[in-house]
Amino acid sequence: MPFGLTNAPTTFMDLMNRVFQPYLDWFVVVFIDEILVYSKTEDQHDEHLSMQLYAKFSKCEFWLREVMFLRHVVSAEGIRVNPQNIKVVLDWKQPKTVSEIRSFLGLAGYYRCFVEGFSLIAAPLTKLLRKGVPFNWTDAQ
Repeated sequence: MPFGLTNAPTTFMDLMNRVFQPYLDWFVVVFIDEILVYSKTEDQHDEHLSMQLYAKFSKCEFWLREVMFLRHVVSAEGIRVNPQNIKVVLDWKQPKTVSEIRSFLGLAGYYRCFVEGFSLIAAPLTKLLRKGVPFNWTDAQ
């Protein structure tokens, strides 16, 4: 890539999608230079890894039962949030302004698919974002 090419990540992602196109969502997930190969069985995994997939060996990890991928923990049980990311939400200081509530809800909202009833839990905070509602922090928040 020439220096100054502002869309280099997009161009690289397009290349990776073209290279892995036959395997995407079958047994490969790609995001820029992160490549995740997954399989249901070890034999199937051997087969998947032997399909003309070449990478720098020192940058690879094989036969993991659990892997960090795009800030999530991926395993046979499914996808869950990295506990270190949850710590940021738990350690967030109490918001003092509407702007700080928006920032917190933006961060916490990223994890909404992992929290059952997220909108009900966040409702007391979102009510403070309405126009004409005074900023009164109570136990509900």
